[in-house]
Amino acid sequence: MTAGLDPTEEYDGSITVRLLDDHAGTEQINCSSYEEAIEIVKENQYSVTVAKIVDRDNNVVFTSADMEIEDWESVWRQERRRQNVNVEEYDCPYDSVSCFVDDLCVQCKIDKVQTQY
Repeated sequence: MTAGLDPTEEYDGSITVRLLDDHAGTEQINCSSYEEAIEIVKENQYSVTVAKIVDRDNNVVFTSADMEIEDWESVWRQERRRQNVNVEEYDCPYDSVSCFVDDLCVQCKIDKVQTQY
């Protein structure tokens, strides 16, 4: 039991890489993260006709027929950083500049644990 310290991000393993080959057919690989999917595409992009990354909603978010995986990865990482910057405002009672609603400072974590017990 984590006593209230839940992970800030989790994956349900439903990100899929589809490797399409004109001769061998289609191979589908389930991934636990986008990082894993990106690595699989990088490893296989030149040995298949098309490599695709499909999200949880079954939307194709990357296809090697349209762009290089390195370019897509760069844009994906920038967007991920941008979303991490847009965090909910939190007024730390200890005036810590590094205290956020999803990443509390040590004093706020202690207060949170103490109020649970």
